[in-house]
Amino acid sequence: MRILIAPDKFKGTLNARDVGKNIAEGLREILSNAEIEIVPMADGGEGTAEAICEARSGSWLKCRAHDPIGREIEARYAWIEHENLAVMEMSEAAGMRRLRENERDPVHATTFGAGEMILDARNRDANEVIIGLGGSATNDGGWGMARAIGYRFDYEHGYEKDWERVTALANLDRIDKPKDLRLPTIVAAVDVRNPLLGNNGATLVFGPQKGASTDDLNLLEQALTRFANIVAEDFGFDYRDKPGAGAAGGLGFGLMSFCGATIRPGFDVVAEAVGLESKMKEVDLVITGEGSLDRQTLAGKTPAGVARMARKLGKKVFAIAGRYDGNRKVRELFDGVHELARPDTSEKEQMKHAGELLREKARELAKSL
Repeated sequence: MRILIAPDKFKGTLNARDVGKNIAEGLREILSNAEIEIVPMADGGEGTAEAICEARSGSWLKCRAHDPIGREIEARYAWIEHENLAVMEMSEAAGMRRLRENERDPVHATTFGAGEMILDARNRDANEVIIGLGGSATNDGGWGMARAIGYRFDYEHGYEKDWERVTALANLDRIDKPKDLRLPTIVAAVDVRNPLLGNNGATLVFGPQKGASTDDLNLLEQALTRFANIVAEDFGFDYRDKPGAGAAGGLGFGLMSFCGATIRPGFDVVAEAVGLESKMKEVDLVITGEGSLDRQTLAGKTPAGVARMARKLGKKVFAIAGRYDGNRKVRELFDGVHELARPDTSEKEQMKHAGELLREKARELAKSL
């Protein structure tokens, strides 16, 4: 039996490679003669650069950048030498993982560091940059990123001292493009399809989990509305309603507007980069998984992408997840779902023993085949 294991990470517990290793170990205890290949996956969120770097024999580069609230950091991104391809994650500079819980503040947090990473790749003569947009701490529409690459923002009351606040964009008057701006081709890998504004937009959907109060949400929505209006007036195009414009607090919008970026589903970007479809054609069954299977899974997350590809190729596909909320449409994607969560065990304990539980569920799955 030939088995392909193509999981995403279990966030806060195991990376995708370790998830795959534990599943493989459990399977081999029952199916000792199985041929097993592990292909770590991602969907534009954290782990995207790692998955592509591993599959394409890349290396890691470091650069100076700033975190969401302006502290100097050392950021890293993957470099695929023979293609002059940089693969980065905006969360490396502007992600929630850079902040303590009491530092979350999307009124002040910016994507400036993500712009610095793009500039570093440009200065190394990158032909292309793939940037994953998951895990952001920001809600600035890509304003900070644009400032980092040289755009200048003028306000109705002059160049405000308050420019470090995203809400200052409510008074934006004009945007000046830098002369002779030269950038590589940029592909933004996203795992959401939200627009920039409105009830399904960046601010109202994702702002609360980044620390925005009700008052903050109103001010940020006003600021990004003005921002989008001025971009449309000054540049003659308007990406606010494009699917994925609201990804990473609107960085999707900013990358399209200021860098000419293309927005693509993160799963598709990673699947192409790692050659997932050609690997899948050679196997009898596929196993995927991630920390949580729920309705969000359907919106472009790794397990759904793997399942749909497997179905297209006529392969059986199973999921192993930390939690499964019982969503019927999610269940219908798979030939079977195995859940680590136990009613008699706390989430903390389950996370602590995730490897052991993955091996146990893999053994269960193997016995059922």
